[in-house]
Amino acid sequence: MKHRLSAVERHLRRLLALVGLAAAGTLLSPAFGQITDPASCGPVKLGFGPFDYRPDKHKPVGGIETRDGNEHKAILLLVEGAHFTPEVEQAIRGHRGYLGGDIGYTLGALPNHHRALITVMRYGEKMKSQQPKDLPFSVECYFYRAIRFAPDDPIVRMLYATYLNKNNRQPAAIQQLEQATVLAGDNGFTNYNVGMVYLEIGLPERALKQAHRAMALDFGRQELRQKLQALNKWEDPPAAAASGEAAASAPAGDAAPAPAHASAAASR
Repeated sequence: MKHRLSAVERHLRRLLALVGLAAAGTLLSPAFGQITDPASCGPVKLGFGPFDYRPDKHKPVGGIETRDGNEHKAILLLVEGAHFTPEVEQAIRGHRGYLGGDIGYTLGALPNHHRALITVMRYGEKMKSQQPKDLPFSVECYFYRAIRFAPDDPIVRMLYATYLNKNNRQPAAIQQLEQATVLAGDNGFTNYNVGMVYLEIGLPERALKQAHRAMALDFGRQELRQKLQALNKWEDPPAAAASGEAAASAPAGDAAPAPAHASAAASR
């Protein structure tokens, strides 16, 4: 049966596509943006918010006007309508002021806003700066703040891993993907996408392990398998490989015995 993507899964697919576009950017420096003083990233609460970007994790606060009773949706419309317009998201220009100010406001109100995290990464690349002059904190600070606010968000971990790898910090990227794997639990789609990120950062062996994990969880998408096959890095899961070898080694004449009633009928 074909796997139908949920809204969360479609969201993650779009994010990974955006990360792929951002990956064409220029590295900022061999050790760009390493945080030596977490206090430099400021408190999580800055003003309006903070709110969780994930609808299922939203905690009602009251006092926010809504049309349909959906407070989380109202917050997104309020913040994105004023500060995260399409031109801001593409790191072209600001909407209410400086571009960095609009990005900073969005990530101040919603620290784990997945698309805004991609935008802040793009903006740093565009400006070739650890901290563009109009951005309240460094690029990496925004990932640090997102994890501090929502440590259980595997998408933030995957995005941060992409950022770290692009800046020549693969061991740190691996640590984030290992955390994402733990958070993924028995979610086949998330395990699969951790594998996709592993492949993107040049670790096909780890990607293969995640592909096997997703298969064991009955997630049926084939793109990761196909990419690994193209690199000659695909191997069937151990159980499947053993089953195939057993079938291949069985003698050709060893047919299954006929049912008892069929044997009786033949002897009449």
